[in-house]
Amino acid sequence: MTNPTSALPFTDPAALAQDLRTTGYALLRPADVAALAGCTLDELDALTPAWDDLALDNYLKDGGNYRRRRHSCFIDDGAVLTQTPHRAHWQPVEYNALHGGMHRLFEPIAPATIASPAWTALLHALGQACSAARGQAAGGQPWFAPWFVEAHQFRIDTLAGIGRPTPEGAHRDGVDFVAVLLVARHHIKGGETRVFEAAGHGGKRFTMTEPWTLLMLDDAAVIHESTPIQPNGENGHRDTLVLTWRAGAFQGEDA
Repeated sequence: MTNPTSALPFTDPAALAQDLRTTGYALLRPADVAALAGCTLDELDALTPAWDDLALDNYLKDGGNYRRRRHSCFIDDGAVLTQTPHRAHWQPVEYNALHGGMHRLFEPIAPATIASPAWTALLHALGQACSAARGQAAGGQPWFAPWFVEAHQFRIDTLAGIGRPTPEGAHRDGVDFVAVLLVARHHIKGGETRVFEAAGHGGKRFTMTEPWTLLMLDDAAVIHESTPIQPNGENGHRDTLVLTWRAGAFQGEDA
């Protein structure tokens, strides 16, 4: 059972890797996210208008039209973040019973977004955090293997009265680490984040409200979901940036 909390359970940035290893998740304040990336909140905010130009997700099996998204892939070798040729997003049904087993080809993230220094700084910094959480390799050397990174821009709207950030329900993504960054909330209620232990009964629930609040997850340790949103007086939306890191290959390439 989850435990409600009146105050968000923020992590000390110095304990980010440790919290990912011990509790399976970490929650960072926006200012700490900017500091981790080595940029300002204004530079992160400059990315926000890109969420006004997302394409409709035509793959929703529940028949909804409440989700817009863009998707691109990268390889982070520890020094350079390189965008890959555009490819479909794929997950096995074991991790996504609703949309797994489908090659879903979405519109790519706009080149101007990817060219932003804040974009590269953010993804690279979070990749380093994933490596730190993985720990040290044999001989005491810092662990690092190329990370296969997928980036998803999402907008969930309430034009039809309700929008579902995670229509598949509580789930894992089949990767090593996941980051969910809140980009914007406008005229909505709901959208509560829930994190459950994958091999236990504990959990947390909270609502991210400030842009650039970051939730990082060890995908093997926890299951996560976000509750549906409804309009608060007028049509609204919830924008997020979801990033995943996987060692070895993108999902589907090593099957």
